[in-house]
Amino acid sequence: MAGVEQITVEAGEAGMRLDRWFKVHFPGLGFGHLQKLLRSGQVRVDGGRVKADTRVEPGQTVRIPPLDIDKKGDAPLTGHSIRNQDDADVLAKMLLHEDEKVYVFNKPAGLAVQGGSGVSRNVDDMLEAWRSKKGEKPRLVHRLDRDTSGVLVVARTRHAAMKLSEAFRARETRKTYWALVKGVPPKREDKISTWLVKESTPDGDRVRIAAHGEKGADHAVSYYRVIEQAAQTMTWLEMEPYTGRTHQLRVHAAYIGCPIIGDPKYFEADTNWDFPGGIQNRLHLHARRIVIPHPDQGVIDVTAPMPPHMRQSWNLIGFDEQSAEEER
Repeated sequence: MAGVEQITVEAGEAGMRLDRWFKVHFPGLGFGHLQKLLRSGQVRVDGGRVKADTRVEPGQTVRIPPLDIDKKGDAPLTGHSIRNQDDADVLAKMLLHEDEKVYVFNKPAGLAVQGGSGVSRNVDDMLEAWRSKKGEKPRLVHRLDRDTSGVLVVARTRHAAMKLSEAFRARETRKTYWALVKGVPPKREDKISTWLVKESTPDGDRVRIAAHGEKGADHAVSYYRVIEQAAQTMTWLEMEPYTGRTHQLRVHAAYIGCPIIGDPKYFEADTNWDFPGGIQNRLHLHARRIVIPHPDQGVIDVTAPMPPHMRQSWNLIGFDEQSAEEER
């Protein structure tokens, strides 16, 4: 970095310790080096001296002196790029929100949440690296498909895990996903209500639409709205799952005739449809935002930046992220 830089603390970083904030933004900066910068007043928040355990808040400005290290964002995390990095570092780069009870991560596409056949690395195992001083390992309270990126909530304590799990079961959470789908749905916004059943296949679990009353079938409800479309070729959908069934949004998108681009299980390309040039054949489904009651009080509201392959597609098509916020 050539000179002094001023970085504004983002909404998803509320309450984060300053040393953790630096670990996220400047993973190459050692703790000792940071301490020296803090003691000498070279790092400041809103112009004032601070300590490593100072909690930052959205809108505050952090003064960064010249550093000879890479800044986060130069190479976004992907399921492939994390292979040779240690677990604690990867978790730090994924971190969007931290307080005494909860972590919220931005899971890269391609990284499994839990172990299974063919899974060499997963978030659940990685959380061992962040055991507390009391020996408590952070706990998963919900899941994302391996190829789906975005917000993943993790409890730091047993009590927090219980409260967060209750919130998911009671449907007190609001989960918003962004998807790029083939074609244009029949309505600008709608509710999708079906029965789903999970089946084992040689290619792993697959979910299909089922008849009401079919053995093993669960009711599934999703909502969607169109944000933007590229002619009649592709549509940017905002999707909200009311229920939380396996592959629910992926199956529901295919059910309305608009399968998610790059979905290896539910996208069946017809002979007249060419995959757009420059767009990667990877699942274009991102858990964009979560709003959930905090285990103690208040609400956690965190938004996750899109993964590199989806950002590339948005740029190629000319979709503007701001338009999603303006339509609210």
